[in-house]
Amino acid sequence: MLAVGHKVEITEKITDEMVHKFAELSGDYNPMHLDDEYAAKTQFKKRIAHGMICGALISRTLGMKLGSAGVYLSQTMKFMHPVFIDDTVTVKVEVMSARESRGLASVSTNVYNQDGELCVKGEAMIMFFEHIARP
Repeated sequence: MLAVGHKVEITEKITDEMVHKFAELSGDYNPMHLDDEYAAKTQFKKRIAHGMICGALISRTLGMKLGSAGVYLSQTMKFMHPVFIDDTVTVKVEVMSARESRGLASVSTNVYNQDGELCVKGEAMIMFFEHIARP
């Protein structure tokens, strides 16, 4: 059982290599992520990482650090601040509510950069592993 208030986090540096691999995996070759000259002419002044890289890091945190979490049922994400190449982000997950009888938990899923700025604000619904039917 996941207890309300249980918290876990991971920290990861967002590298140029990571952004290029994500572009290859997703097929998202937006120049905002890959072209320094293009990005320099935008409001951000430099390249930003794909927002879904943070989504993937949230998934990693839920699946690898939360403990008895088993299945990712839903996720909301609001992109609050850009994540730039070479930023170090911290994904912070906290169990907000749990319905043990149904094996469900609602968790906050927030991502902060190295300056403490909230980059992604979200919430996920997960099913506890022990409630998943096994063959």
